[in-house]
Amino acid sequence: MENLLGLLRIHVTRGIDLAIRDIRSSDPYVVVKMGKQKVYDKDTFSLDDKMGDAEFDIRQFIEVVKMQLDNLPTGTIISKIQPSRENCLAEESCIVWANGKVIQNMFLRLRHVESGEVELQLEWIDIPGSRGM
Repeated sequence: MENLLGLLRIHVTRGIDLAIRDIRSSDPYVVVKMGKQKVYDKDTFSLDDKMGDAEFDIRQFIEVVKMQLDNLPTGTIISKIQPSRENCLAEESCIVWANGKVIQNMFLRLRHVESGEVELQLEWIDIPGSRGM
């Protein structure tokens, strides 16, 4: 565990206005790749249908994780990221110190599809015995 820095938990909170790929609905799932997120419709009887993709950058989140934040009150906003052409944010995203953890909530607008957003929450988990950042 000497090279382990900690864990990044990605919680998919919900999908909003996702594209319909089956007759009346879809059964989407999320595939997370380093730096990219893709959403697909999981089909039992046919190939999966692409339901959009989005990218987000975790560099600013990791920079906040490296800070000494232990004395801050819970709910303190450490950083704000604005939507831009370089990210898929649908609205401003804040990195917050909450209950002893670094948390970031974000709404990602899906690309290459007619509609859809995915709400995510990033959470950094320190691992006891891991080397600090």
